[in-house]
Amino acid sequence: MPDARFFESLGPLKLRDLADATGSTLLEADAGERVITKVAPLGQASADAVAFLGSRKHAADLGVTKAGAVFVSEADVSAAPAGCVVLVSRAPQAAWAKAAGLLHRPRTHDASAGRVHPTAEFEEGVEIGPGVIVGPGAKIGSGTRILAAAVIGPGVAIGRGVWIGAYASIGFALIGDRVNIMAGARVGEAGFGVTGSAAGLVDIPQLGRVIIQDNVTIGANSCIDRGSYDDTVIGENTKLDNLVHVGHSTRLGRNCVAAAYTGISGSVVAGDNVSFGGRAGISDHVLIGDGASIAAGSGVLGTIPAGEVWGGYPAKPIRKWMRETATLTRWVEDDRVRGDKK
Repeated sequence: MPDARFFESLGPLKLRDLADATGSTLLEADAGERVITKVAPLGQASADAVAFLGSRKHAADLGVTKAGAVFVSEADVSAAPAGCVVLVSRAPQAAWAKAAGLLHRPRTHDASAGRVHPTAEFEEGVEIGPGVIVGPGAKIGSGTRILAAAVIGPGVAIGRGVWIGAYASIGFALIGDRVNIMAGARVGEAGFGVTGSAAGLVDIPQLGRVIIQDNVTIGANSCIDRGSYDDTVIGENTKLDNLVHVGHSTRLGRNCVAAAYTGISGSVVAGDNVSFGGRAGISDHVLIGDGASIAAGSGVLGTIPAGEVWGGYPAKPIRKWMRETATLTRWVEDDRVRGDKK
């Protein structure tokens, strides 16, 4: 269930109404009065949730899901388990995205409540600069300093001894102690989730959170997206340079370091003590083992084992990449020499 501190529940919704709203076909007409209160992925869904199958590679998850209802294409109807009501759609993920918007809504700060909402809670010694906005239900620990024009969204919890730079914005997030968030950083914005439909591309509501553990540093103008459904997690004592991007539902371990312009796509899992050189790019759903290092400017498209150093594009063990680069350089130079002799 999306965290109630950050999302309002708009349900319940009858399956008949859900089918109509999403343009889906309800196969069991007598199930139309059954109610759904939330959306969830196949593996996390309960009897009051609706899920979807967007790819055949998740067919096994569909077969064992506990969801009360599921959006599937016509070809996958038979894969749904007994007791799970089927909603047939030409674009199951787009239908699920529509359902998510009907059942969940991000909480907002009512402007009439004032710049600092009366329900926000502050421990002793919190310093707030001019123009700071603090949303309803936010909790801020002692010794935290929030500089000018920063925005703290509804429900955000911030630990003790935290530094938040000017014009930073934080939403949908739980922040540990002694965290430094530099000027202009964006924490908790919606991740890049889109899917196709008959009407074109559709945004997928992002229903997760950001969890930032103790002693983390987030550089100026960096962006940490909230999870698509699972959380985005930045592990203890990890340090991100300026202009770093971390995609939705990514999990970075402890003591990681990322130099400027590093871009980490969604659902990446990196272990402890991983280092990313400047302008490294990491593809989605990649696994990176403990202690791995990625050279500057590299493009990582697959799993990196623990302790290895990779570089290049596509990235590979760095000694192999360097040998290949040196060999290619010699071939080019030899061809040039032969051409000059002609």
